[in-house]
Amino acid sequence: MNNSNLSDRKFIISAFFIVVVIIYISRLFYLQIIDDQYKLDARNNAFRYRTEYPVRGYIYDRNGKLMVYNEPSYDLIVTPKLAKGADTLALCKILEITRDEYIRRMKKASQAPNSPRKESVFEKQLSPKIYAALQEKLYRFKGFDVQARTVRKYPRPIAAHLLGYVGEVSKEKAAKDPYYREGDYIGISGIERSYEEELRGKKGTQIVMVDVHNKTKGRFMDGLYDTLAIPGKALFSSIDIELQEYGEKLMAGKKGAIVAIEPSTGEILCLVSSPGYDPNLLVGGKERSRNYTKLYYDSLNLPLFNRALTAMYPPGSTFKLIDALIAQQDDLINRHTVYPCHNGYPPMGGHPACHSHPSTDLPGSIATSCNSYYSYVFREITDQKKYPKFEDGYNHWRDAVRSFGPNTKLGTDLPYDKPGNVPSVEYYNKIFGKGHWRSNTVVSLGIGQAELTLVPLQMANVVASIANRGYFYTPHCIKGVGVEKSLDKRFKEKHFTYVQNQLAYDNVLDGMQSCVDAGTGRASKLKDIIVCGKTGTAENPHGKDHAVFSAFAPREKPKIAIVCFIENAGFGGTWSAPIVGLMIEKYLTRKVTRPDVEKRMIEANLIKGTNLLGR
Repeated sequence: MNNSNLSDRKFIISAFFIVVVIIYISRLFYLQIIDDQYKLDARNNAFRYRTEYPVRGYIYDRNGKLMVYNEPSYDLIVTPKLAKGADTLALCKILEITRDEYIRRMKKASQAPNSPRKESVFEKQLSPKIYAALQEKLYRFKGFDVQARTVRKYPRPIAAHLLGYVGEVSKEKAAKDPYYREGDYIGISGIERSYEEELRGKKGTQIVMVDVHNKTKGRFMDGLYDTLAIPGKALFSSIDIELQEYGEKLMAGKKGAIVAIEPSTGEILCLVSSPGYDPNLLVGGKERSRNYTKLYYDSLNLPLFNRALTAMYPPGSTFKLIDALIAQQDDLINRHTVYPCHNGYPPMGGHPACHSHPSTDLPGSIATSCNSYYSYVFREITDQKKYPKFEDGYNHWRDAVRSFGPNTKLGTDLPYDKPGNVPSVEYYNKIFGKGHWRSNTVVSLGIGQAELTLVPLQMANVVASIANRGYFYTPHCIKGVGVEKSLDKRFKEKHFTYVQNQLAYDNVLDGMQSCVDAGTGRASKLKDIIVCGKTGTAENPHGKDHAVFSAFAPREKPKIAIVCFIENAGFGGTWSAPIVGLMIEKYLTRKVTRPDVEKRMIEANLIKGTNLLGR
């Protein structure tokens, strides 16, 4: 073998070793610099990245009384990759679950959007008993730890529909919003939903060191790299907690709603939906689920249904106030206008029907609640000669009505605000055929019946508009957010109604005052307070008529506008008017001078059967 061959072999061997060294160096570089899998494994073995959940903002009433606060709670969390070797039988026994349930939960914790390397909730809102047992034996449950949280607490068992409740975030929401992940809590309804971003605060992160036994050894670098949670902002509501509680007390055993508004600001003073429930029932883990199921399937009472915001009722005779104002604005009637009534509307053979009373002027028509009078008024508005086509006259009436709030979403700061219904020309063309209907065809609209519907919040807003003599502020239940007590500027904007004739309002207010002093609303009369009100009996094709009463007080510089709607209660003057009178007196004087009326209202049970869960 010559030197040349030896030299070639030397180069080949050297090249081979060089390539091997390069491969090793490249692999080491990749593992240590580029691929962080082992680094993550090491960190996951020694570090825990804990989410620090912020304290949810408190909610206060208009007088600074606490309506919602927080209590400490704990979730059991798991990192599936670290849970191998955990004493699963002991854990199942403490949590009172089966091994199959354990496997199902562990599988869920390992799948997207969760990860085997990340913590996720295994058991939420532990009971004190379970929490204590886990703390003693946590070292036996590798990969598991306890996460501090808070849950809502309600010092008074009221205002459930108004305040709303907090629940677990949906998968869809967690996927769309990077702030949330499965297991987080979010406002589901009421104020909790509307003001979620303000209430939730901002999460923080803690880096905790643990030993091989999963015991916490302290903060990494003494918390140098931790981020603090920022508490949610406090909400200062417009609700008067005493009035809210009193309204719920009066509405016990009845289906319906009470809504009260401060006319000068649009602030909601109370919002009662009955039957209701104790909001504390929807707090907790397993107890919450059981309670929610019972409430959800209570088909007799529908306690989860917010009647104040989403129940669309015919307003009945309370709607006549709007017709009276529109007709005066159009110079069609005045204070002294009289229409015939022979126990009903004569042009239609006595339909709509009316009760016996002498012919009367405009204020008297409100006090006696004459159906015939407002059938004529409706016809006068829609059949004006300046509108060659009837459809144009009808649209004029409809637009004027809508300026008071009906058939619009008022834009309140509570969710699920329904618009109600003022039927359109297109709707009636479809029902009767184009050109085949006239004012007398739909004359029941003039007395608040037919397809006309409003939600109780809209009814209260109409009364507030009349109390203000032609304008309203968007109803809202939060008057300040955070320490600065900021308020959305949209709640400071005046909305003017179609009717700006002040004499028209004076005439209507005279009728409303007469309704309370000597008419159908006498049950709401108060000794030293001038109350302006209007009764209504809303026809119900499915049973007994509904009772309605709308009012405001005092007449000058009114402080409260209120409506009470009670399902299947008959005449508005019998049930709704007394309740409204009691509510007004309670709010303005902080006392009640008619204990006999109060006792009768509280003890009256107009619902067959009983409510679930003690409500």
